[in-house]
Amino acid sequence: MTWKNEFFNALLRPSKTNMNTKGSDERFIVTVTLIAGDIARSVTFYRDVLGATVLREGEPTLLRLANIWLTINRGGGPTDDKPEVIASPPKDLDMLSSFLNLRVVDIKRCYELWRSLGAPFITEPKVHETEMRCYMRDPDGYLIEVSQTTITATPLELYR
Repeated sequence: MTWKNEFFNALLRPSKTNMNTKGSDERFIVTVTLIAGDIARSVTFYRDVLGATVLREGEPTLLRLANIWLTINRGGGPTDDKPEVIASPPKDLDMLSSFLNLRVVDIKRCYELWRSLGAPFITEPKVHETEMRCYMRDPDGYLIEVSQTTITATPLELYR
């Protein structure tokens, strides 16, 4: 196992108590759908840079990223169930309506690793009142916040 795989396994391993849905009585699963200009390019980014696992290839592609599921699909529409809606990647990167937030244990290590793997960060991690954070973009321009909580004894305590 390479150092990168060991790091991803330790850092991003889903909690068995929080996200193991096999055999559970969950009534639904929440996924985040990203509309991509190039599905393969987006999958490469989430898999090779952020360590996501590809669960299904094709249109749509389904990935597991830490404790969430990502659906990556092409744009298009309208369709019969959303007759006025056109799906497309972000057009104006300065207008924000949603973003992924990757809460991490060690923001400096994540920043260095993901930057070395090609993640395009906007700035290095900055210290704020309750957290340290920085932002990167995926290949379609979606904003991804990387942050580490600083107001609890451990960085992920609020999410357990």
